[in-house]
Amino acid sequence: MSDENKIQKDGWERDLLQQLATDALKERRRSRRWGVFFKLLTFAYIGLLIYLVMPDSLGLKEMEKSKAHTALVDMEGVISPAQGVDADTVVEGLRDAFEDKNTKAVILRINSPGGSPVQSSYIQKEIVRLKKKYEDIPLYAVVSDICASGGYYVASAADRIYVNESSILGSIGVLMNGFGFTDAMDELGIERRLMTAGEHKGILDPFSPMSEFDRAHAQELLEELHRNFIDVVKQGRGERLSESEELFSGLFWSGPQAIELGLADEIGSAGYVAREVVGEERIVDFTQEDDPLERLADRLGAAAASTFAEISGLIRSPRM
Repeated sequence: MSDENKIQKDGWERDLLQQLATDALKERRRSRRWGVFFKLLTFAYIGLLIYLVMPDSLGLKEMEKSKAHTALVDMEGVISPAQGVDADTVVEGLRDAFEDKNTKAVILRINSPGGSPVQSSYIQKEIVRLKKKYEDIPLYAVVSDICASGGYYVASAADRIYVNESSILGSIGVLMNGFGFTDAMDELGIERRLMTAGEHKGILDPFSPMSEFDRAHAQELLEELHRNFIDVVKQGRGERLSESEELFSGLFWSGPQAIELGLADEIGSAGYVAREVVGEERIVDFTQEDDPLERLADRLGAAAASTFAEISGLIRSPRM
């Protein structure tokens, strides 16, 4: 090989090695930068977790509880374990609030359009029980945006109900809804093959005509639930209720209208009640929080089961 070719070859190899070395250095720098980024991200995540749990870990909440205070429990969302408000969670918060020796009064702050009659009843009955057990601790309901149907079922157990001028209250009624597809099936030439064991097991099947028996039986059930709802409201509100015929018709009203009808007592927020009514401005939140992952899994499972049953025509739960 001539000297000139050897020099060219050595130069080419040298350039290649330099290029490889440069690329390797760039890749190392890039990896280092990404490494620093992910480390910072990890530290930020850990810092956020520490920040979220720090009040409890330092005992700040316990320090607040050690002083006289107004207890607060939030009830926000549809009253159903799968959709928002779990009765067990609300009840646990109420029990903790009443049992605390420094609680002067309990505020149940409600923002709910209603939901399950059973879940609403669980909470209402527990409020009645706790009020009897702790006679010196009043419970006040404070309505934010909406307190309708099952939400009002719960609120009616309070000693007094406070609302905002723009709050919506009422809807004292029960509903059960669904769809019927019989005409569409006839037009499409679809045959429904429903087999049951039990004469009325297929009652209210959306793919079969609704018989008079089906309609009458469902209506009787709704009327019974409605009567129970009315009784609970009358027991809770007593003589404060007006004699309006529309009171239990399922209609809803604004905060001031609800006061006129006796469904609520006064305009006021949680802060107002704690400061002006209870006389103890310090508010301690006793609202119970589920583990986020467990809550998500429970709700997904319950929602999936409920949706499957609804689609299959197995159940149509009444709702408040």
